Amino acid sequence: MKYHVNETCIGCGLCAGVCPEVFTINQNGVSEAIETDVPEEALERAEEAMKSCPVGAIEQKD
Repeated sequence: MKYHVNETCIGCGLCAGVCPEVFTINQNGVSEAIETDVPEEALERAEEAMKSCPVGAIEQKD
């Protein structure tokens, strides 16, 4: 499973705080997700980050 951060990201950093294995804040000040599959041990936190995003910028990809 993979995640994608869309253009509505406001760079609040919540996702990176909840799941730093998957989400980081890039040099443009917005979040981005790793391009590889989410590690098994981070799946629950990645989903929590997606559900917690205040602008719904995180999308789940299979």
